[in-house]
Amino acid sequence: PDYAFEENKVLANDIWTYNNTLDFKVPIADTQKIFDIYLNVDHSTEYAFQNIYLMIHTTFPSGKKISEQLPIDFADKTGRWYGKCDQEACNLDIHLQKDAFFDVAGDYTISIEQYMRFDSLPGIKNVTLMLEDTGKQRS
Repeated sequence: PDYAFEENKVLANDIWTYNNTLDFKVPIADTQKIFDIYLNVDHSTEYAFQNIYLMIHTTFPSGKKISEQLPIDFADKTGRWYGKCDQEACNLDIHLQKDAFFDVAGDYTISIEQYMRFDSLPGIKNVTLMLEDTGKQRS
């Protein structure tokens, strides 16, 4: 894929805490381009939950901010992990948004925080945000 933006955040000691918000500064120069937005999560096979809840905040160049809660399943009801897994870790690609575009050129900040009922989530290794240039243009 042709990623116009890709940034990885490694979590210290493979633990994602409430107070560790992951901020991705995304520069947008061309408002006519259309992107697919992906999140990639590496987690341990010892991760204790079937899913994760995230809060995703987007801050526009103007300072306006929107937020959305997003549940992501890591495993099916039987406990079988989704994604590419080996004995110790899984790599899960999540398609966050298809055919996204940005109305205004400038720097956007996409902030992602874990929104579970527990302060610390052991087993989350890293999180990567990617914007794939689809090659399409807004009409």
